Amino acid sequence: GIEIVHSHQATSTLANEAITYAAELGMASVYTDHSLFGFDDIASIILNRVLKVTMSTVGSVICVSHTCRDNFILRAKMLPSIVHVIPNAVVPTKFTPDPSKRDKNRVTVVVVSRLVYRKGVDLLVGIIPQICKAFPQVDFLIGGDGNKKLSLEEMVERERLQDRVEFLGFVPHRFVRDTLVRGHVFLNCSLTESFCIAILEASSAGLVVVSTNVGGVPEVLPPDMIHLADPDVDSLVKELSHAVSEKFENVDPFKFHQRVREMYSWERVAKETTLVYDEVLNKPRLTFLQRLARYKTVGGVAGYVVCILAI
Repeated sequence: GIEIVHSHQATSTLANEAITYAAELGMASVYTDHSLFGFDDIASIILNRVLKVTMSTVGSVICVSHTCRDNFILRAKMLPSIVHVIPNAVVPTKFTPDPSKRDKNRVTVVVVSRLVYRKGVDLLVGIIPQICKAFPQVDFLIGGDGNKKLSLEEMVERERLQDRVEFLGFVPHRFVRDTLVRGHVFLNCSLTESFCIAILEASSAGLVVVSTNVGGVPEVLPPDMIHLADPDVDSLVKELSHAVSEKFENVDPFKFHQRVREMYSWERVAKETTLVYDEVLNKPRLTFLQRLARYKTVGGVAGYVVCILAI
């Protein structure tokens, strides 16, 4: 039979319900958080309150980075001792380098991302014209779709960069590696990230990474494998210029791939997750009165409302 309920993502109604019902049915529960949320906007305030209710009976929590862990503990008012960090991983064999696919006479900067505000597309709009003007040998390859794609297309038309910027549209994950190996540098402009698996995939494919210094991004790769920049146009242009003019020529793509292979693997993730499962299975299950006591800690009126709903 089922012994452990493991759910993911705070915005999932099913995930929150699963943790709650697990406690009622006397099952062990684990929750994995993948995202960063704020504290001062109305959506985050409501979500954090719901999360505090749900997580009051959870057995253990997994976060994908230390930044994500700190954010989660503050949002859900959790005991730090039951919140663990297990980073994501990649399957290295699916992201192998292939320098033969690169243009020998040009430098290609690759962007693979959802083209939305959170991914820093407005920054990209300011970066591309400056880099193209400063480096005549640089082209941009952009994969992805979203409501900010029009802003990029308008910029390309305005600056007459149609021969320097190629749009691929939505790229299915099975073709991401084929897109990455066409480039020399990978650019990530995200405004918030709890981990950013995209830069891990790019590094595994042998690309030099330039990224905004936000959230859990600094935890993903060693300093010599990534250029970190503040989330503004000037800082990103500076770091991307450095990568284009100096860094990528000194990089052995296969050494980058091997280092990622040694640092990240799903086997390690599975092993560490199993340890968390063992931990929650060894904990005594909460009685009905213990669950009510925990629900009351949600606070004031909300605590009593949750208790009434539980009854």
